[in-house]
Amino acid sequence: MTTALTPAPGIGVESFARAGGLHPDLVRRLVALGLLEPIDRCGEELRFAPSQLVVLGRIERLHEGLSLNYASLGVVLDLLDRIAELEAALRRHASSTTGVSSWTRTD
Repeated sequence: MTTALTPAPGIGVESFARAGGLHPDLVRRLVALGLLEPIDRCGEELRFAPSQLVVLGRIERLHEGLSLNYASLGVVLDLLDRIAELEAALRRHASSTTGVSSWTRTD
């Protein structure tokens, strides 16, 4: 009986780090800080969904653009996500009460 080997899902930490322009140890640190979420841990190896590259880009833009340290980025990312949620709720509420799809002034 033979079994076919199937590749593990996601992107390995080495390839993920290379795609993001970072050292793999920094990627591991971002995981430890809770800034990146691996989809799987195959033994000792972390694996990431391709969508986590977008998150990594956001982390790096905030780190470089605002000179924030990685430890503080968790709070900033949470606040930015919360603002986006509140803006979306405001748009939904304004649309349902006025029939206008945008919450910005149009006059």
